[in-house]
Amino acid sequence: MNKNLTMAMTAALMMSGSVAQAQDVNIGRNNITLTSDLMTPEALWAMGRIGAAQASPDGKKIVYQVGYYSVKENKGHQVLRVMDADGKNDRLLTTSAKSESDAAWLDNSTLAFLTGGQLWTMNADGSNRKQLTQSDIDIEGFRFSPDRKRVVLIKSIPYYGTIKQNPSDLPKATGMVITDMNYRHWDHYVTTNAHPFVADVTADGIGAGIDVLEGEPYESPLAPFGGIEQIDWSKDSKFIAYTCRKKEGTQYAISTDADIYIYNVETRQTKNLCKPADYVEPKIDATKSMRNQAVNHQAGDMNVGYDVNPKFSPDGKYIAWQSMKNNGYESDRNRLCVYDLATGKKTYVTESFDSNVDDYTWSLNSKDLYFIGVWHATVNVYQTNLKGEVKQLTEGDHNYVSISLLGDKKLLAIRQSISQANEIFAVTPAKKEKTSVQTQLSFENKHIYDQLALGDVKSRWVKTTDGKELMEWVITPPHFDPNKKYPTLLFCEGGPQSPVSQFWSYRWNFQIMAANGYVIIAPNRRGLPGFGSAWNEEVSTDWTGQCMNDYLSAIDDAANNLPFVDKDRLVLLVLHLVASLFTILLVFTTSALSVSSHMMVLSTLRVCTQILRKLGSATGSMTMLIGIRIRAKLQSAHTQTVLI
Repeated sequence: MNKNLTMAMTAALMMSGSVAQAQDVNIGRNNITLTSDLMTPEALWAMGRIGAAQASPDGKKIVYQVGYYSVKENKGHQVLRVMDADGKNDRLLTTSAKSESDAAWLDNSTLAFLTGGQLWTMNADGSNRKQLTQSDIDIEGFRFSPDRKRVVLIKSIPYYGTIKQNPSDLPKATGMVITDMNYRHWDHYVTTNAHPFVADVTADGIGAGIDVLEGEPYESPLAPFGGIEQIDWSKDSKFIAYTCRKKEGTQYAISTDADIYIYNVETRQTKNLCKPADYVEPKIDATKSMRNQAVNHQAGDMNVGYDVNPKFSPDGKYIAWQSMKNNGYESDRNRLCVYDLATGKKTYVTESFDSNVDDYTWSLNSKDLYFIGVWHATVNVYQTNLKGEVKQLTEGDHNYVSISLLGDKKLLAIRQSISQANEIFAVTPAKKEKTSVQTQLSFENKHIYDQLALGDVKSRWVKTTDGKELMEWVITPPHFDPNKKYPTLLFCEGGPQSPVSQFWSYRWNFQIMAANGYVIIAPNRRGLPGFGSAWNEEVSTDWTGQCMNDYLSAIDDAANNLPFVDKDRLVLLVLHLVASLFTILLVFTTSALSVSSHMMVLSTLRVCTQILRKLGSATGSMTMLIGIRIRAKLQSAHTQTVLI
């Protein structure tokens, strides 16, 4: 999944406990009146957070999901809304305090959705609600077959492969017996696996269904962020394509080898589309990098990296999916693969686009595909065909985060930027490159933006120490005065390799930083996508090398060439792996030095970099804010570490 979607899902996971308990408070749109025109935490929390959106089969209506949160109640509420395809007649469907989510059209007048862990339907105006399932296990996702006679239900079942089941006579025991790797994902221990179940749709409702992975200790969709997008129905409703990494324990933990499987719902037979039937994986040494191991140097295309998100073409002749080439490389280039179901031929149709495919959809003619991808720190909409001829459709300083069809002539998309949270847009593809019309349809937070003065955002190119060009964003404070000096924040993106693009974040929000009087320098250093594979991969095995020099080039340029940057007030904002690299060394080196000028700060950073190169890359991940406020001459620098 792309970065923005991952962040949105992470926020939802963090709030999931509160959402599940929000039974007595109906949290809705916050008509907040701000006391100033500066972005504050209160303004951010008041914003509605648009999630998924889907157009009706005839393209005349759009249903979408919005999350609202209450700091006072410490709870969240997911609601469904519907509007006409031109953005008019926007209205709320959810009326209770119970969250409703994952809406999908069954026909032009009926919606399916999840609430309380069960699958329901309702009319497009919110009336005639009916519960379809009585599942003992919460339903986490669903997808109806095209003929509406069957449905795939995602349910998590107990898994004891790594964390063993506690004895039955110790029901209150909290200890765990862990015997292998892959015992934890982000915020939870791995005690369940998600499985797809195929169930018949009858007049009496929907039963438990048949487990597609019955008896297999694997998961589909993939944890921790995979969803129903990793499963699709064939157009004749006879087959299911699903994503699965059929490994356990240590081999699961070190591998990115997920494949696309086809499951026959009648015979219950499964076929791997990515590998030959007699494929035997070369032995992998878990103590070493896979870069030079045999698994990544085989004859033929064995699809040993991530292969995810299958989608059948409208004519049923092809299936496409997002594909990474190498095993063990999470940040490999995400390509778009098209598989001919008749011949088994695989064609990669985005090879001329030297960056990632973040999301995609088929056109109705089954000859073209639309996708979104990052280039030069913006995510725009592109078109390709079965020959791999790529054309850029949209242009602008923004990030598209999802794309689907809107009728037969338009695309439905969600878009964001550094200055705007998710909103719904329609894109009308044009024949001429970069001229497609982009029309905003939703205005979820307009009433808040109208009260705010936001910082200006501009791109800037900087010469690096090895003579290359580095692109960065420069964000200035609201009510900016070019004749003043401002404290300046250097934003250091950590790992894995995700772009410093036009992303909107409720965690790392550039506008709230700017609202506190900071200039932000946000460079796309070596090791970030959107500037070609060579730029992205140059950081591998060199975390303490050129990428660190790129940061120094960015802050050097700002201090020397931007007159509004205060050389005596510089701040590092470091994330993830970069935090691990900088934190201790900055504390020790700055406390031992008298820092009185910008160049001394840079010298301190260079000392850190030199030490890091001797130590090698650190491991682990910690998010910290390292603030360095430079005092008067001969006084020590004050270094403050704040856990976020």
